[in-house]
Amino acid sequence: MVSNIQFTKNFSLFELLLTSHREFDNEQYNPPPEVIENLRALAVNILQPLRDTLGTPIKVNSGYRCPSLNKAIGGASKSQHMTGHAADIIDLTNGNEALFKKIKDLKLPFDQMIDEFGFRWVHVSFDSKRNRREILQAKKDAKGKTIYVRPTL
Repeated sequence: MVSNIQFTKNFSLFELLLTSHREFDNEQYNPPPEVIENLRALAVNILQPLRDTLGTPIKVNSGYRCPSLNKAIGGASKSQHMTGHAADIIDLTNGNEALFKKIKDLKLPFDQMIDEFGFRWVHVSFDSKRNRREILQAKKDAKGKTIYVRPTL
């Protein structure tokens, strides 16, 4: 298991690795160095500035996912969670719709931001090589498959 690293005032490596799926502990808590660096960049460029502006906690539901965990939970085959570029977050104080709007209004350098199923959580990613500021909504189609659409703004 890697040692914990405090990336910013409010976000640590372990917080971004945490999972309740114990069967993946060995792989999940031993990410490659490049994943750790990507998680640090996510915390520094997105999560901490957002937390500082809100002045209230942000809960990380899912940060890094090792490939085995990502597959087991049905994550996208090219999920940014597997590279440490993404986190699924919630705001228990202000609500997730307000969180989504705040990220957009702050003009944070995100790559993707996704309203997941009517703001059940917000997916946000940071990639220093490409910050497309792509905004999407995750929904289920008629067959129950997750689809991503561009919202009408």
